[in-house]
Amino acid sequence: MDERILVFIAVGFAAQIIDGSLGMAYGVTSTSFLLSIGISPAAASASVHIAEVFTTGVSGLSHLKLGNTDRALFRRLLVPGIIGGVIGAYILTQVPGKAIKPFIAAYLLTMGLRILWKAVRGTPTIVVRTRHTLLALAGGFCDAVGGGGWGPVVTSTLVANGNDPRRSIGTVNLTEFFVTLAEAIAFIALIRLVHWQVITGLLIGGVIAAPFAAVLCKRIPTRALMWIVGTLITILSLRTIAMTLL
Repeated sequence: MDERILVFIAVGFAAQIIDGSLGMAYGVTSTSFLLSIGISPAAASASVHIAEVFTTGVSGLSHLKLGNTDRALFRRLLVPGIIGGVIGAYILTQVPGKAIKPFIAAYLLTMGLRILWKAVRGTPTIVVRTRHTLLALAGGFCDAVGGGGWGPVVTSTLVANGNDPRRSIGTVNLTEFFVTLAEAIAFIALIRLVHWQVITGLLIGGVIAAPFAAVLCKRIPTRALMWIVGTLITILSLRTIAMTLL
């Protein structure tokens, strides 16, 4: 076995622990790492989303069975999320990797800082009206282009606007399976996938981590996890930007 697959398993494990505890950041964490070791943006996003189809499927089904979902919110997010994801996948595969890499890293840096800011600020209790169609379009697009972002964009916005955290996280996770599946199909149709070792490693690590994420969620404070993932993404993104610009 190539020793590198162990690294990808570790990354998938860590990313799923974070995602299972926070309801976000699997794709952002994995993609930040893949970009930092030289994998192109399109290949990184494609690899992450193919592996994520399985983890989001398990997560979404679990939330559905536990009653953590809102059917009306699910319907409002589903179609625009898929459309945004497919458009993002198409654009990412048509732009040269070297040209877009600094911009993707900058986006991921923004997500890292957003998570850190959310850890500091907390969330308001007043519900603010949300334009779900535009939010889902933006979330799907950013998710495909950045290799992750559906959770940080959609979940963070819904919770920050005062929506019920449990139902927001559960509904966004359930919707994420369909958005991720559409993106993965788009990537497979648009590019020739060669990073099966990355996909396999991320998938194995994510599946192993899934049962432990819920346990850690109860034991580790949410803000502590947000500090950890925000700091990690920020450092990896800054490293990627430095490597591409210097």
